[in-house]
Amino acid sequence: MSQKQLTILWLYPRDMNIYGDTGNVLVLRRRAEQHGYTVNVVEYNPGDTFPDTTDIVIGGGGQDSGQDKIQQDLQAIGPKLIDMAEAGVPMLVICGLYQLFGKFFKTQDGHVIPGIGLLDVETLAGPERLIGNIITHSDEFGDIIGYENHSGQTYLGADTTPLGHVVRGAGNNGNDNTEGAHYKNVIGSYLHGSLLPKNPTIADRIIEQAANNKFGEFTHGSIDDHIAELARKHAAKRPR
Repeated sequence: MSQKQLTILWLYPRDMNIYGDTGNVLVLRRRAEQHGYTVNVVEYNPGDTFPDTTDIVIGGGGQDSGQDKIQQDLQAIGPKLIDMAEAGVPMLVICGLYQLFGKFFKTQDGHVIPGIGLLDVETLAGPERLIGNIITHSDEFGDIIGYENHSGQTYLGADTTPLGHVVRGAGNNGNDNTEGAHYKNVIGSYLHGSLLPKNPTIADRIIEQAANNKFGEFTHGSIDDHIAELARKHAAKRPR
């Protein structure tokens, strides 16, 4: 067993874990092991003790009710998450937690769920759900392939960098051709599916950032990604 251990903090798996987002945790664990690391996954739910050591933060999507359940706790740990982000800790947050890592989410009935403001984004509930296969392109990660299912329409601040630009699909809001947000080593996205199995480049970048932060180096293991490549090709051909 490797002496080098990475700790993944999994935020709110009870309430913010829909549309296959567990797959992101499984991929990070397995690929980190294939790169030669021992992995410790810490599940964090409201009221739990926030861990002293965290190398990667990951969180998924949830319904409006789930966001309501975790909002008070998220506000309490928000300053810690912001400090970690500023220190370069890699984070991946999908859909609902992407929204709440921003400034706020305003529901269809006008209820405002405050975010922690780590990302300069604002989200308003839209009149219809944006659903379907989606391809976006990123200068850093190439083509990003996934599946979106969200009614929230997210708008980026003027200086906020999108994760990618939409090739096919709706993205953040269906209007400005952006998808997700990228700040330091923090990635927010609406791509479920789950995201990382079909996008191993992003998974490896997260692991690399965590390893460099903790150990000052990263050695890329030999991983056979032909199945992931087949999944990418198949998903890219599927109708919207």
